[in-house]
Amino acid sequence: MKLGEQLNRQRVKHIISSYQLEGNEPEAFNQYLEDLLRIYPSALIELALVETLVDHWLKVPMIKGYEFLAKVHEQLKNWEGEEIVSAIAPEQFQQITGLDPTLIFGPTGESGVNSTLNTQNSPNYPDSTESATHRP
Repeated sequence: MKLGEQLNRQRVKHIISSYQLEGNEPEAFNQYLEDLLRIYPSALIELALVETLVDHWLKVPMIKGYEFLAKVHEQLKNWEGEEIVSAIAPEQFQQITGLDPTLIFGPTGESGVNSTLNTQNSPNYPDSTESATHRP
């Protein structure tokens, strides 16, 4: 794995660890995350993580673990073949993650994610409501 890829993965893992999103099923969570990282650009995963965090911010208890990643995956699927328009501003992204938003939003604050995500072979996971015995 190249240094750039390692740094991008570290950014994703920083967001996950900052909000303790791994949950009680670390093996299933980490396998799902690895599958998503193989399919989707890490910058889009970062954005989907943050958008999912914001969408579920006020829900108590906050969803975590496999169920959280399933919501992230839903967001990524929604962006497939569509123009990616984020409800999160670069400043908000930086406040939420503590990370430089330039990788996600580009130097002007808009070009990085406002593109079309075109992926094939998206991992097809069961709904988060299914029991853990049915998970990969």
